[in-house]
Amino acid sequence: MKHLLAALILVLLAVPVSAQDFQKGFEASKRGDYATALREWRPLAEQGNADAQYNLGVMYGNGRGVPQDAAEAVKWYRLAAEQGYADAQYNLGVMYGNGRGVPQDAAEAVKWYRLAAEQGNAKAQYNLGLMYGKGEGVTQDYAEAVKWYRKAAEQEYAKAQYNLGVMYANGLGVPQDYADAVRWYRSAAEQGHASAQSNLGFMYNNGWGVPQDYAEAVKWYRQSAKQGFAEAQFNLGLKYTKGQGVRQDYAEAERWYRRAAAQELPNALNSLGVIYYNGEGVPQDYAEAAKWYRRAAEQGHPKALFMLGLMYDEGRGVTSDNVQSHMWYSTAVAQGHEKARENREIVEKKMTPDQIAEAQQLVREWKPKQ
Repeated sequence: MKHLLAALILVLLAVPVSAQDFQKGFEASKRGDYATALREWRPLAEQGNADAQYNLGVMYGNGRGVPQDAAEAVKWYRLAAEQGYADAQYNLGVMYGNGRGVPQDAAEAVKWYRLAAEQGNAKAQYNLGLMYGKGEGVTQDYAEAVKWYRKAAEQEYAKAQYNLGVMYANGLGVPQDYADAVRWYRSAAEQGHASAQSNLGFMYNNGWGVPQDYAEAVKWYRQSAKQGFAEAQFNLGLKYTKGQGVRQDYAEAERWYRRAAAQELPNALNSLGVIYYNGEGVPQDYAEAAKWYRRAAEQGHPKALFMLGLMYDEGRGVTSDNVQSHMWYSTAVAQGHEKARENREIVEKKMTPDQIAEAQQLVREWKPKQ
């Protein structure tokens, strides 16, 4: 698992010994003069100064003034971490979590996250929550995940606020409570967290934890969509298609669907197929519809699987092909699409046993794209 990377910022803390030398290094680093910073900090680090050790870890971790060297970064983080330096403990946990400079070791990552988290480091608290939520390095425990997310969330850490909202929305580690989910989504959304903005829009769209309000849903979807969040782009397109919270505008819907489709979101790919198939805000174009349905179908989207089967069945936008039609209908049936089952039976009556066998072989060979 990729862990949250540290905001590796060179920090200045109170240094009781050789403060002047540390200050010189700090000022040099602010100017981008890492050679001078290294010259000032290395002797201090070698004498056991935890601030200098941590900052040397940052320099080696990022290749600032020295060749990037994850193992050397780990060395200096460890020296500072063993002195109780919370940021170093957190960064050392990240290194273990990602297997940078050390063999990947989730349990060791948890150990260092915990030490930093117990000192109030919000990022460590959040990462410790992640580890409990996923059961990595510890036994999965949603209640413990909630505990650590909450500690970080109460420090205004947006990612933890969002995750805490997810836990309340799904009743994981806490009783399901949509109002509390909305509260935490909003806290993160107001800090610009795109997933939280999208989820807050979803809550307004469905009237979960708040009165249903399409205009408010559109507001939050738009903020998230402008940050490039595909789910929000799709949902914003859907609002324009339905005219909910905004004036109905198929051209605007297509614009947002395309943005989400560029990120291969199956629902958006399917929706582009729909508007071209029906000619909603665009000239009706079965070939274009087939293109978008195929891209969605290749990811296993049930409606797109059915529509691609239908288009091969009727020869719309593609050459009529019973084998392909049967294959796509069968794949849709496996996804629970009952209409596909009915259509497949009709197509089957027009096929030879060899054609049916060929279609069945294609189904066995087919795998959705990830």
